[in-house]
Order: sequence, then structure tokens, then C-alpha cells
Amino acid sequence: MTPRPLVVDTLIAVAMAVVAVLLGQESRSQGWPELDGRAYVLVALAHLPVALRGRRPLAVFTVVQAAAVVYITLGYWPVVCTFGAMLALYTVASVRPVRTAVVCAAAMTGVWAYAGVVSRTPSMASVLGQALLYCSVLVWFGHLARRSAELTRRLHAEQAERARHAVAEERGRIARELHDVVAHHMSVISVQAGLARFVFESNPGRARGALGTIADTSGEALEELRRMLRVLREEDPDAPERAPMPTLARLGELVDRVRAGGLPVDLAVAGTERPLPPGVELCAYRVVQEALTNALRHAGRAHARVELRYGAHELTVRVTDDGKGAILARVPAGGGHGLIGMRERAKLYGGTITVGPRSEGGFEVRLTLPTSAAERGRGGAAKDMRKDAPEAER
Repeated sequence: MTPRPLVVDTLIAVAMAVVAVLLGQESRSQGWPELDGRAYVLVALAHLPVALRGRRPLAVFTVVQAAAVVYITLGYWPVVCTFGAMLALYTVASVRPVRTAVVCAAAMTGVWAYAGVVSRTPSMASVLGQALLYCSVLVWFGHLARRSAELTRRLHAEQAERARHAVAEERGRIARELHDVVAHHMSVISVQAGLARFVFESNPGRARGALGTIADTSGEALEELRRMLRVLREEDPDAPERAPMPTLARLGELVDRVRAGGLPVDLAVAGTERPLPPGVELCAYRVVQEALTNALRHAGRAHARVELRYGAHELTVRVTDDGKGAILARVPAGGGHGLIGMRERAKLYGGTITVGPRSEGGFEVRLTLPTSAAERGRGGAAKDMRKDAPEAER
């Protein structure tokens, strides 16, 4: 039970107790004994425990009803002690099975009937009718609240499962595609490179042939990788061929297109610009593209900024906007697009990415990528060491 509901329930319990005390001031005018100290204590016991209804609903219902029975037995006006019992019954119906709620409703009906007998009311049928009506309504609405809560929990569980499935599917698809495209070509390149090194001095002609095979195979591998990445991001498999894979040199074109779409964008570059591995540039470009697309769709009337920072061993990309930002729960998770796609791209190239709202308003996407295979290897080894550290400590 979180602090906020506990505070709210406490305020409700105190408010009901105050209303009951004020109503008890009318006891004499209704022909009942005036409330004394003992009656005030029982009124408090019949209402204040409701503050704990979220933690112990059955215990609260029992205590409240017991206080009401004692109050009625001493001859006080029964209506004063009905509020806490009614809320306690609703709570039981909203968090417990229907059978339990029906038993509690029967107990409450019995208390009302007992009050009619003690007060020697001439309209016992009216008392029983009111008891049955109120108890039925409370149980019914409590049951509806319980079903609604169960459906909400089930929906959240299904959404979480779909998100996990989307992540697993995206990872599996990227892994399969990379294996199919890279494994064969890299094996050929490795064998031919070893052969060229072995015969470089003894048979230069054969070494040149091996190097030619490496050049041809690497060209085929690059072309297939481009097609693979295009397929991974393409909705229509029959779409026409596109231009060569974009690089960071084409960020200006991307920014111009976004500006033409209605979102003002600034582009800033820090550090010494230099050629980076194609995969790193492609990853950075696609993350910027996705971040600007989300800003264009969700930020409303806003201003965006793209910052590239070339470090000695890493590239940092930061995309921010000052709009209302995208709601994470509403960003589509399927199809390899959106947040899942950005995170999986970053992991694929050994980088890290953070996505979320800024404290000063707006939204921020921050990507850090190592710019060399050695740095990516050291990053992966560091992650493995962090994972193994708890095992070693244990």
C-alpha cells in the first residue's frame, strides 16, 4: 500500500468520523439517548479503522461491525455507525472474491436487522429492505471495481510481454540477418588474407589473386549489408531501391527536410570531424533521424537541436527539443521502429543510449558510440567484467 492511498484513506476515515459525531448531536431530537463519552469511543472505533482498509479489509470490516453491534446494544441511534461499515463492505467486495463479499453483506444485513429488533421498530420489513438494497449495491460496485483492476493488471502484463517479445524478435532478426550476410563473406576474407600473407613473398601473383578475391568479397558483403539494413527498416519489401546508405555528412539534408516539415532544428558539431566506420555513422544517422521524427510527431510547437561531439575514442550524439515530448508508453514498440530500434542499434555497435524527458521540459535522446573496433571490444569486455564481478564476490 503506497503512502498516498494511506493518507487519502486516513482523511476519509476522519471525515466520516466527524460526520458521524455531528449526526450524533441530533440523537435526542430523533428520540434516542444523547451521545456520551462511551458512545464517542464506539463511534471512533466504527469509523477510524477504515484508514487501514487497503491493508486489512476483512479485519477492518470485523472491527467496524463489532463496534457497531456494541453501540447498538447500548441503545444509541444505529444510523450514526453505518458509514464506516458501508465503506468497509465495498472495500471487501473490491479486493476479495464474490463469495467473501456476500458473507460480509449477510453479516451487515444481520447487524441492521439486529438494530431493528433492539430499537423495536414497527417497520421491520423496511429495515430489511434497506439493508438488502444497500448491501447489494455496495457488493455490485465493489465487484465491478475488482474486475476493472484485474483487467488493468492483465493489460499491463500483456503490454510488458509484447514489449519483451518485440525486443527478442528484433534481436533475433538482426542476429539472423547479420549471420547470413557476414558469416560466409568474412570466412572467405579471413582465409584469403591468411593465404596472401603466407605467399606474399614466395608467390606474388597468387597473393595478388587472393587480395583481388578479398576486394570482391568485401564489396559483395558491403552491398548485402546495405540491402539487409534496408530490408530491416523497410515497411514494403517490394519498394524500389534507395540511394546509398546515409552518413553523418548527410545530416544537413536530414535537418533541412525536418525544417521543411515545420520543426525548427539547429545542428552543432564539436571536435574534429573525421571519417568513422560505416556502421557507426549509419547508427548515429538513424538515431538522429528517429529522434527528429518523434519530435516532429509528438513535440508540438517546439524547437529541436542536434549536437555531434567527436571525441578521441567515441562519438556522442544528442538530440533535444523543448516541446511537450513523446509519451513513452504510447511510442509504438513493434516492427523494429521507435525506441526499441534505437536501443538495439546502439547495443549492436557497442554504444549506450538514454531516452526520456528533460527536467527543464522537452525530450532528449543521447547516444554514445565507440568509434573503433578496439574500443567496442574494450567496452564489451568491461561489461562482461561488471557482470562477472558479483559472481566473483559471491
